Amino acid sequence: MNLRNVAIIAHVDHGKTTLVDQLFRQSGTFRDNQRVEERAMDSNDLEKERGITILAKPTSIEWEGTRINIVDTPGHADFGGEVERILSMVDGVVLLVDSSEGAMPQTKFVTGKALALGLKPIVVVNKVDRPDQRIQEVLDEVFDLFVSLDANDEQLDFPVLYASGRNGYASEDPDRREGTLTPLFQKIVDHVPPPALDAEAPFTFLVTLLDRDNFLGRVLTGRVTSGKVKVNQAIHALDMDGNVIETGRASKIMTFRGLERVPTEEAQAGDIISLAGLTVATVSNTIADVSVSEPIQAQPIDPPTLSMRFAVNDSPMAGREGTKVTSRMIRDRLMREAESNVAIKVTESADKDSFEVAGRGELQLGVLIETMRREGFELGISRPRVLFGTDEAGGRTEPYETVIIDVDEEYSGSVVEKMNIRKAEMTDMRPSGGGKTRITFSAPSRGMIGYHGEFLSDTRGTGIMNRLFEKYGPYKGAIEGRKNGVLISNGSGEANAYALGPLEERGVLMVGVGEALYEGMIIGENAKPEDLEVNPMKSKQLTNFRASGKDDSIRLTPPWKMTLEQAIAYIDDDEMVEVTPKTIRLRKRFLDPHERKRASRAKAA
Repeated sequence: MNLRNVAIIAHVDHGKTTLVDQLFRQSGTFRDNQRVEERAMDSNDLEKERGITILAKPTSIEWEGTRINIVDTPGHADFGGEVERILSMVDGVVLLVDSSEGAMPQTKFVTGKALALGLKPIVVVNKVDRPDQRIQEVLDEVFDLFVSLDANDEQLDFPVLYASGRNGYASEDPDRREGTLTPLFQKIVDHVPPPALDAEAPFTFLVTLLDRDNFLGRVLTGRVTSGKVKVNQAIHALDMDGNVIETGRASKIMTFRGLERVPTEEAQAGDIISLAGLTVATVSNTIADVSVSEPIQAQPIDPPTLSMRFAVNDSPMAGREGTKVTSRMIRDRLMREAESNVAIKVTESADKDSFEVAGRGELQLGVLIETMRREGFELGISRPRVLFGTDEAGGRTEPYETVIIDVDEEYSGSVVEKMNIRKAEMTDMRPSGGGKTRITFSAPSRGMIGYHGEFLSDTRGTGIMNRLFEKYGPYKGAIEGRKNGVLISNGSGEANAYALGPLEERGVLMVGVGEALYEGMIIGENAKPEDLEVNPMKSKQLTNFRASGKDDSIRLTPPWKMTLEQAIAYIDDDEMVEVTPKTIRLRKRFLDPHERKRASRAKAA
């Protein structure tokens, strides 16, 4: 059978997953009367809630006698570790670009990886029915992007289609607003080459994705690079240096048909398959016939730039909600994550009670914490810190990001001012139409931690910020942290209205009436720069004099409840976020005030 392997790449929110939905429908993968959820490829709960793709997922459709294997890739830089490996499974890419937003940083990141591998792109300008579309300018931007990424002549001579993924049409005519996706199917078949692989050589297969199945154990996904594999065939796994890690049998082989994994008796060169039967092999290992001793070269992965401390929850309320609270359980879960997600590195601390987890960014680590929380874990999380490096001269270096901000003109001044405080350098500023300005910065990653919430309030929720790892550059010196101190509970008990009423004048409260508190817990933000210990449990002294209706008049403002990401970005170096399945609390690292004083004196010294 004819075979094509293609990846769909785009910036976050440019419509990849919606387009794949329509390809399913029009290829007959779904029956007409079959009920399918919108954005069917985003199958994980967090993907559905956030509306982003986190895990790369292969799928397969059949069109006029050709099987097209499609890989839907994440659009977020934090999940870039997925994208880099995925591209080694395909022979072509469909680059999706929003007709209004144009080429964005994530487009640049993934496209750069694809062009470096020699893949030839098909460009699809999506959402052409937007009222603010600027199709021609966007095409010029894409061409300039390819030139800046050193595309060769063949890659620069790319075919273009104009489409609306939501309405299910594509055309070579930019003014057309109806039809089907047949032109896109045809372009993929004509423009993407069939896999040029040796079907007669011994079986080899590079693992690009790993997941677990309750019945099959480890399931390894990737593309068969050469030869054939049959069920129960003897195979072994090689690491990147060619050492044999384990030997076993291919107990189950599955191919992709639509959204399902379907068992098959054999697979051959070019097929994207999932394979079960090995217990140790992991991502970037080569699975091969026992006669093979040379591993397949795997793509190197960009290094992690950020780390957080995951500790056992030692607060007075530990163990009330979660079922997984011991360091051994946390360790096993993190090691499992590091196995399947090559962009994450886990190291154990000397005291065995905490773990340094390094990754690509706050979003990636935030998703991991949220996933663990839903699985019943309780954790104490530290403030994110960047991973420093050294240059040849022995000088200190730190990670920088390219930050692209789209903002209404009236807010551009305050954004530039705030970015300057964070030691960012402006590299470009231009109008982007519709009264908006696009500003590009080169900024140390350190300065960007915790800025997103402030940015949204500064731009009244209208600004859009996109960040992408740029390079390791010279250390920029101290960066100003949070301006306000916090209100700290000086005892344990329940918050009551009589005590909280007067505290509202001191700052913004984060707890409500009746909430259980403990000593050292952060209950609000102080209006002044220093921390303040307060008593939110103080009750009224009872006397036999009555004041008419005085107590009924305490009216409290609803408390400020942070999301997990906001909390992680908000805390300071001496604070932690307590994460349990139902609650997120902020606390001081040392709950006892005397220990806090000792620690701050030691830090000052």
